[in-house]
Amino acid sequence: MKISVLGAGAWGTALALQLANAGARVTLWTHNHAQASAMLGSRVVRQLPNHPIPDSIHITADFSEAVEDADGILISVPSHAFEDTLQALSDMNEDGHLSAHIAWATKGFDPRTNGLLHQRVMHYFPDLTATVLSGPTFAAEVAAGLPTAMVAASLDGLAAQFWTTHLHAGHFRVYTHADVAGVEIGGAVKNVMAIAAGVSDGLGFGANARAALVSRALAEMMRLGAVLGAQSETFMGLTGLGDLVLTCTDNQSRNRRFGLALASGKSVAEAQTDIGTVEGIAAAQSVVALAA
Repeated sequence: MKISVLGAGAWGTALALQLANAGARVTLWTHNHAQASAMLGSRVVRQLPNHPIPDSIHITADFSEAVEDADGILISVPSHAFEDTLQALSDMNEDGHLSAHIAWATKGFDPRTNGLLHQRVMHYFPDLTATVLSGPTFAAEVAAGLPTAMVAASLDGLAAQFWTTHLHAGHFRVYTHADVAGVEIGGAVKNVMAIAAGVSDGLGFGANARAALVSRALAEMMRLGAVLGAQSETFMGLTGLGDLVLTCTDNQSRNRRFGLALASGKSVAEAQTDIGTVEGIAAAQSVVALAA
């Protein structure tokens, strides 16, 4: 099976490593030609310097080469690049039909519409039943082979099972689910709450405040989910409570570190320069709009 991972950041690379470990033939795509050249030379991605990319993983900056004849396409780009990636896929398939299994591991809302990402997938590929991959996962720990569990959610059980089959191996367990909206909402909203947790801890408000914040964050997440058609029990699982606790309490979370930086007096721009992509910034704006 050829599986193409679109997006060669830390998370995309970690997923590519896991897919290869589970036996797939993997192509890892980056839009940046200079990054592709550097990765081909060093066999590492900058964000995961201690985890070499085996020669069995093909690295390319050629989009058509990456997706050609792929049995599975896994999108792992920042939310602001998600629509452009779908557009590029659509341009490669003028009839609107994809034979490959499509999944995404992007956590966020569509910044243009504040909608859920599966709605954008349906816009471009109305006949496709795709899968969202989410859960409490740090890229470095996945790349290191530490025990990890995540969720593959799709309205089509066979579509979800495809990704379970090709990711599930050894230390890495994947559970199937049908609540696509709930899984997406949990993965996006927890980034906003992790920023808040970072601010709280950075201001020295203590463990009591952090626990209260996480508890009330879960309640808010469930309320928003109910309005958007999600199942309440989804938020008590890996993609809700699990991901929320992970990102609110561990400094591997960029969103938490962003909150800590704000609390230390840094501006939004300064903190972003130091940390890189912080999905919770755009997600906060979408959550406010959706809540209103």
